[in-house]
Amino acid sequence: MAHSDVALFAPSPVLTLTVEEQAGRPDIHVHAGSQGVWQARMLVTLGASVTLCCVLAGETGMVLRHLIEDEGVVVKAVEGTGRNGAYIHDRRGGERVEVAEAPSDPLTRHELDELYGITLSTALDAGAVLLSGPSDNAWAQDAVPADAYRRLAADLRAVGKPVVADLSGDRLAAVLESGLTVVKVSHEELLEDGRAGADDQDALIRAMHELHDEGARYVVVTRADQPLLVLADDVVRIVRMPRLQSADTHGAGDSLTAGVTASLARGGDIEDAVRLGAAAGMLNVTRHGLGTGDVEAVLKLRELVEVERLEPGGSGAATAPQQQVSPRDLAERTRGS
Repeated sequence: MAHSDVALFAPSPVLTLTVEEQAGRPDIHVHAGSQGVWQARMLVTLGASVTLCCVLAGETGMVLRHLIEDEGVVVKAVEGTGRNGAYIHDRRGGERVEVAEAPSDPLTRHELDELYGITLSTALDAGAVLLSGPSDNAWAQDAVPADAYRRLAADLRAVGKPVVADLSGDRLAAVLESGLTVVKVSHEELLEDGRAGADDQDALIRAMHELHDEGARYVVVTRADQPLLVLADDVVRIVRMPRLQSADTHGAGDSLTAGVTASLARGGDIEDAVRLGAAAGMLNVTRHGLGTGDVEAVLKLRELVEVERLEPGGSGAATAPQQQVSPRDLAERTRGS
């Protein structure tokens, strides 16, 4: 089997059923979900080969394997004894309304050990490794202990692999202890973790330097509709991009992480990686599908991403208004006209 550009650690994918409305009638969509799946989807869109390492179990696990593989992702899975989670969302009213949710069963010690081995083996042949968290749901937070992330990050660092982590809380603290290449985190997560005392730029920059001191070579902070902040080589950069009309903001941060990882896996530098990630996240918000997009549009939008170094004391730069882009303007730009 050919080696993948990216090895993606995504412990517990979930089955998603979403009800839309089409011509006045219910339109039901069935997909694989979870942070890692959305990241894998965008990586494939960007032309990266991906191997997703996970646990699949029960009827939901059987369906998930087919759905993930059908999207062009190689699946290396532990055959679990329980079941993967699933949820049903109703979006006919324009917003996501949870109808029902079934949790994944906790991973056994044997399943976790086997998943660790599969991931390490896959990572040794990959260009980069992406560590993704379990589902955001409270019942999934104990599925994979933080120490498993710490050990995995340490082993990958020992063999010289670039490691990207999209984590928060105890899992973020654990991988920082081992050291890694990139940490992507939102400003909300920094606040929730107590790493930032406020959401103003100065407080976030202090938190970014602390993350670097704890073990992250590069730090990327998303701030909802505000420009990204990037810390690289002791320099903070502000990343501005047009603010597109939003269809669904879910998954935008995961698309950004995927773009960064895809670029690093191919030997790109951090600025190139952030430009690609920002463009992927930018396009994702214009679509209802999570982690979706068109590679040509992403590459053209990348040219609209502006990266500017923030000089000490220059906190006002990040609050400059962003350019508004209409759907027509977007269509013209992505056609290259």
